[in-house]
Amino acid sequence: MRALRFHSYGAPADVLRLDDIAVPEPGPGEIRVAVEACGLTPADWAICGGLHDGVLPRGIGLEISGIVDAIGPGVTGVALGDPVLGPSSYTGASAGAAEQAIMTDWHPRPAGLSAAEAAALPMAFETAQRGLDVLGDVSGKTVLISGAGTTIGLAGAQLALLSGARVIAGAGPAFADRLRAAGAQVVPYGEGLGRRVSDLAGGPVDLVFDSAPAGTMPELLTTVTDPAHIVTATDFAALTEHGVRSTGMTMRYDVLTRYAELAAQGTLFMPIAGTYPLEDWREPLAASQSGRARGKHVLIP
Repeated sequence: MRALRFHSYGAPADVLRLDDIAVPEPGPGEIRVAVEACGLTPADWAICGGLHDGVLPRGIGLEISGIVDAIGPGVTGVALGDPVLGPSSYTGASAGAAEQAIMTDWHPRPAGLSAAEAAALPMAFETAQRGLDVLGDVSGKTVLISGAGTTIGLAGAQLALLSGARVIAGAGPAFADRLRAAGAQVVPYGEGLGRRVSDLAGGPVDLVFDSAPAGTMPELLTTVTDPAHIVTATDFAALTEHGVRSTGMTMRYDVLTRYAELAAQGTLFMPIAGTYPLEDWREPLAASQSGRARGKHVLIP
């Protein structure tokens, strides 16, 4: 099968290549899928650079949707031919950006949700859920979503609204209308964000979920009465410098079954910026690294 892999660490454009390799076999508690779609994330590029180092060569592609084509020992509740979605196993010789992939955590793909739409959900909504878990009960509170134009921020804004929060979204024009249609109040990001948010909120906001690129924290600190009211998924230096909180490391893939159903119903959304054949992987890489991803970029093996 074909798989996108790297044999040494470095810049993704330099080290990634499309290999022909043996089809992986599922072990105990695992399934294998024929991959229909693989969502790409910034974490993929970071893994190429040495994040979560391991035995080389390795693959990229952390979120997938596909059709079950092999079932490992001890697995129940799933059958050959079932459409599923979820995180791919990425510590072996290949990952989700391949024609077939191994999964240890999977969820049914509901009717009405395409493979590309399903592959766009896992990482963004799982990360956003972790952020909201740390924030606590947001019902009836005013929550600022910083970086609401990123995939994680888009997911966070929708989940906060779903939980009954008043959401102020710091975002650019790309998804402003969709955020407003979902029920958020949108303010432009950039210099002066803190003042714009405080003016709209009538004072400090209750909580902040930050998924913006590092550098916005000084503005965010002006919107709260306590740095601990801010949870960030991106600005790790601010954890020690300012006392804000992180999303934590306990994965929340358990929410994906429900969120996939809500996406199939049209209640939740994740924009697809583009779909690409596996061999055209350089195109989504360039779009992602340009800072103007404008939604999810998905490989179609």
